[in-house]
Amino acid sequence: MTGPNAVSETLYTSLTDQLPSFLSSALLQCKRLPTLPAVALNILDISRGAEATLSDYASAIEHDPALTARIMSVANSVHYLRAAQPPHTCFDATQRIGLDVTLATVLSFCLFENDHGARGRLPFWQRSITAAVAASYLAQQLCPHQSGSVFTTALLQDIGILALQTAYPGDAERLYGIENTSHQHIMQVEKRYFGCHHALVGAWLLAKWGAHDGLIHAIQHSHDGLDTEDNAALCLRVSGAIADAWLSANPADALAGVMRQLNALTPSSEWAMSGLLAHLQQTLPPLMETLGLGMPVTVDSVALLKEAQQRLFEHTLSLSARLDAQQKARETLLNDYAELQQRSRLDPLTQLANRAWLEEQLRERFRLCLTTERTMSVVFIDLDHFKVLNDRYGHQAGDQVLAHFGRMLASLIRVGDLAGRYGGEEFLVILPDEDAEGARRFAERITRRLQERPMARVDQEPLYVSVSIGVACLTDGGFGDERELIDAADQSMYFTKRSGRGGVSVYGH
Repeated sequence: MTGPNAVSETLYTSLTDQLPSFLSSALLQCKRLPTLPAVALNILDISRGAEATLSDYASAIEHDPALTARIMSVANSVHYLRAAQPPHTCFDATQRIGLDVTLATVLSFCLFENDHGARGRLPFWQRSITAAVAASYLAQQLCPHQSGSVFTTALLQDIGILALQTAYPGDAERLYGIENTSHQHIMQVEKRYFGCHHALVGAWLLAKWGAHDGLIHAIQHSHDGLDTEDNAALCLRVSGAIADAWLSANPADALAGVMRQLNALTPSSEWAMSGLLAHLQQTLPPLMETLGLGMPVTVDSVALLKEAQQRLFEHTLSLSARLDAQQKARETLLNDYAELQQRSRLDPLTQLANRAWLEEQLRERFRLCLTTERTMSVVFIDLDHFKVLNDRYGHQAGDQVLAHFGRMLASLIRVGDLAGRYGGEEFLVILPDEDAEGARRFAERITRRLQERPMARVDQEPLYVSVSIGVACLTDGGFGDERELIDAADQSMYFTKRSGRGGVSVYGH
């Protein structure tokens, strides 16, 4: 292998740093990569003709990834750097180095003799040729001035596989010999086995050979996602997926997957998929036959596209149904969560806030009042003689009193107020932005309502109850936290009880 030129030295060093050291050491031992027997024989036939031209050699070479890479690396070596632009196609390269050097380079590189691994490389050659033809067609639609270089890059995008097969012949069958293995799966296996996949290996190899930076970058990122604004890169990346679909055991399903990805980027009409498939159907069979790469099956491009579109339609319907089901399941979960959350905040008997929710809300509102210089009041309520009521009439009557009192209390509060059961027969009401006098009036409405309405009936007889109420306002004391505010209201409530029950006391008044 020749060393990288000065232009690529930094890139070569960067790629070497990314490549596992054991892998670069093994690859450095591979002086040559195997080439297609049919291509090598064809070049030998061309060399025997007196009228052979550079164009004849370029046409033969450009269908072989290994030879193409080698010719372009020679053309881009230091000896030929006088040209302003690096070669982007095989024809550019042969023109730069001339007929004699082209022939010498090619013939020194043809190692098809006794190549016992040629059969296992068949999928590699088929994918490379199919991808190159597809990429060239796509580039004619999206970036015509780059179609030649896109063809070359697509042809070389998997040259890392060829290098790995050559460096590790004993493992090639296990890594690459399984039929109908997806390209993505191959890359995952390479990642586990080598610590990187073949796109990085290919880029490193081309950098080592002295290819120009644009080609190296393109190969390194040839297997990235389709989300790119570079049309040449997009044609390259799509070409591999198209080749995989074309060569797949289930081409319609595979092609539908490619079309799904493309539709997410741009309208499929821009890609002229029917034209691409027709071009592949017309171009590939004679090309593969010439190269000795018989196609596994004959593909009907019209039928393939029709079936792929049907698969895509079915997938869309299935996806829509799944999304609908997921949305409904999500709504159900959210509703269930909201219901559970609401239940976790409520006292089941009175349907008012429970103690935990009261204390959490009071803590938050206390802090808010301190930071915004607002006020609030709390009303602490205790039902009088409740233990006597339970003992005389039973717990069922006691529960009825608590439930009715809870509904009555809920009917008296405003939006933004919070009433809850603090424990047993004790209740607490939080009144935001209410001073002590307003809280007193609210408490007195409670006592009047209890005088007017019974809270239960026992043997058809009305049962009236009274309450002792304590009120505390935030602005009436130097309360350090919400606990001290509750204690102040509780103390006022006990003052009411000691004063005869059935009334209201306000802290500090």
